[in-house]
Amino acid sequence: MTFQWTLGAARGAVLAAAAAFSLGSVAQAQVKWDLPSVFPDGNFHVTNAKRFAEEVKKTGVDITIHPGGSLGFKGPDMLKTIRDGLVPIGDITFIYLGGEAPIFDLEAQPYLISTLDELQILWKHFRPVVDKIAEQWNQKILYVAPWPRQYVYTKTPMAKLEDLRGMKIRTYNKTTTDMFNRVGMSAVMLPWGEVVPALAAGTISSVTTSTSSGVDGKFWEFMKHMYPISHVWSHNATVVNLDAWKKLKPEQRAEIEAIGKRLQPEFLKVAIAEDETKAKMLVDKGVQLGPADPAIIQQMRELTKPMVLEFLNKHPVAMEVAQKFLAEVGRKL
Repeated sequence: MTFQWTLGAARGAVLAAAAAFSLGSVAQAQVKWDLPSVFPDGNFHVTNAKRFAEEVKKTGVDITIHPGGSLGFKGPDMLKTIRDGLVPIGDITFIYLGGEAPIFDLEAQPYLISTLDELQILWKHFRPVVDKIAEQWNQKILYVAPWPRQYVYTKTPMAKLEDLRGMKIRTYNKTTTDMFNRVGMSAVMLPWGEVVPALAAGTISSVTTSTSSGVDGKFWEFMKHMYPISHVWSHNATVVNLDAWKKLKPEQRAEIEAIGKRLQPEFLKVAIAEDETKAKMLVDKGVQLGPADPAIIQQMRELTKPMVLEFLNKHPVAMEVAQKFLAEVGRKL
């Protein structure tokens, strides 16, 4: 009896140890990825990334989000950062990356796109092109999420286009820099992390960005007016380094791709709600939301139309995408 009990206990101990070892192996096998974002904690793109990470964790891949540029990587450098494997996964903003891959500037051509709905139509034709470029940069896009419409923030009212003449405005890429210079402003291209210090120092007196960034930067401390001129559009994307991606099991890759596809429509709704919520916050803090005067918009459109044609003629693939898009929305350049 004693011998049988001892033998049974020994067997139980062996099985328990084997189970513990197995569980330990699974825990050790869990993949851990760091995902840097230049946007502050609470920004809707960071919230989206956390939502994505929460779902992906179920596949055995644990993604830690690092907002606010805390890992030291800047937005314009993110494409190279992920390509070179400095991080396995990251958050990129296409509008920052035209210097590395010029076709990314397509959705940022002034007044090519009028609404968020039109942006989705453009992306139906644009996504296959973007996927190929990402692959050339040793990356894979897991999901994309749009920015809301863009605004111009000013210290003084904008009753006519001439009110903007000579005003120093923060821009974020070559396209927006060229655009605002053409309408008579003095453009200063700055990454997001340098915007608030420049406002505080008086280096700039105007900013073009979204309501999300307006709240992130507490613009009510610097400016009194905001105008939704919807001049350019852009997407963010979460992308993974292909070397890191290929190390995952096939079933993990399939599950993560499915999660990205499933969440994209949700993130579109987030962008729509984000603009409404953050615009109200800015107004409640004292920033006056002025209407976008159609006469001013038309003047801006006419002044910047040549740069749109120059861009499309220079990049045939972009021209092909734009033509498909314009045909679908029933508009000409």
